Amino acid sequence: MKTKRDESRKKTAHVSRRRFLQASAGAAAATFAAPAIVRGQNLNSKLNIAIIGSGGRGGANLNGVKSENIVALCDVSLDNLNAAAAKHPKARKVRDFRRLYDHASEFDAVVVSTCEHTHAFATLPALQLGKHVYCEKPLTHSIYEARVIREAANKAGVATQMGTQIHAGENYRRVVELVQSGAIGNITDVHVWVGRAWGWHANEAAFKAAKDIVFVQDRPEKADPIPSGLDWDLWLGPAPERAFSNLYVPGPKWYRWWDFGNGTMSDLGSHWIDLPFWALNLDHPLTIEAQGPPINAEIAPASMQAKYTYGARGDRGPLTLTWYQGTNRPQPWLEKAIPQWDSGVLFVGDKGMLLSDYGKHMLLPDEQFKDFEAPEPFIPKSRGHHAEWIHACKTGDPTTCNFEYAGWLTEANHLGNVAFRVGKKIEWDARNMTAKNLPDAARLIRRAYRKGWDLA
Repeated sequence: MKTKRDESRKKTAHVSRRRFLQASAGAAAATFAAPAIVRGQNLNSKLNIAIIGSGGRGGANLNGVKSENIVALCDVSLDNLNAAAAKHPKARKVRDFRRLYDHASEFDAVVVSTCEHTHAFATLPALQLGKHVYCEKPLTHSIYEARVIREAANKAGVATQMGTQIHAGENYRRVVELVQSGAIGNITDVHVWVGRAWGWHANEAAFKAAKDIVFVQDRPEKADPIPSGLDWDLWLGPAPERAFSNLYVPGPKWYRWWDFGNGTMSDLGSHWIDLPFWALNLDHPLTIEAQGPPINAEIAPASMQAKYTYGARGDRGPLTLTWYQGTNRPQPWLEKAIPQWDSGVLFVGDKGMLLSDYGKHMLLPDEQFKDFEAPEPFIPKSRGHHAEWIHACKTGDPTTCNFEYAGWLTEANHLGNVAFRVGKKIEWDARNMTAKNLPDAARLIRRAYRKGWDLA
């Protein structure tokens, strides 16, 4: 016998499923109107894929698409290039990704895994040529670049995917369902924090306490020998010219330098803010303000926080999202009102709280939800993050982290850093891509490029 509670849960799940499907269909239509020749492609046929960046994350992404035909390999490091070529000996080898596109007829799709400051430059030509693109996170180095790539993807109508692999996991799906089915009611606040503390520290003691991997305060004065096989000029790409240092390459050390990356905010923000962005159907914030240590002209901070306000959208109300990194934590965490997770996302609603990390989640307070029954799952299981993109390339089916979605997420994450670097609250005009109250922010929204490089 069905109770009123059963009927209520069924109705809520139905409404939430409709909301999810409508949002998914809208995003898919905006990013991928696949031509009939693509939609009719034999699923057993293999894509011809070009790989731009084959070491580190590039090696992992190459492994994720190795089921297809790898026809071209590109890397500024000869060691990385040769290591990838040993596994794919028939692939064309190229050092400069601009020259890769001289042979565009050889491939259908491109995987971009370069450093953040060259993502847009490697991705845009592919979109303009009608190639499918998988690009590592964050999608771009700046707000302007994110807007260019998002709009180019919409025009190209190809399959796109940003490398936010956690998005394909089951845990995020269950959290999104709980949020959208109203498990904790109307959500007014979201807190997102990560324990990683890589970047600029006030002193060496703070660096040691943070267990960072490298202590740097300013741009190195002395040049280090350029490693054999590394084309340093190509690695720099559009970034301002500077001498090589072991503090930039190898490894992830580059990402803390403003010229090459945007620190933890854009890097891990791509993964952690992804969850509330998806669950709450966020796009562009209305205001952004940030706080942290003194601003360093060269290096992103290890610890900081940024507060975003979002207006009402669809059937959800306005809300505030606050990001914390390094040693910063939300008040409920400091008060020990929630478990002391090193990183997490806390949704605060008028009927309770929902806490999640990458692999688990819980409704709080425990006593209030002891008899709670979760809605029937309504978000389909992912094929796998790379598999999802490959399937979309062949069929025209949507991907979940396409460049329409990822473009807005990337813009929002970068805005946190812009607010930190200008040191003032930003009133954001998304349509015109300007800080209405701070003209000086323009230099951080769109930067000048080194001679010989242009995003067009």
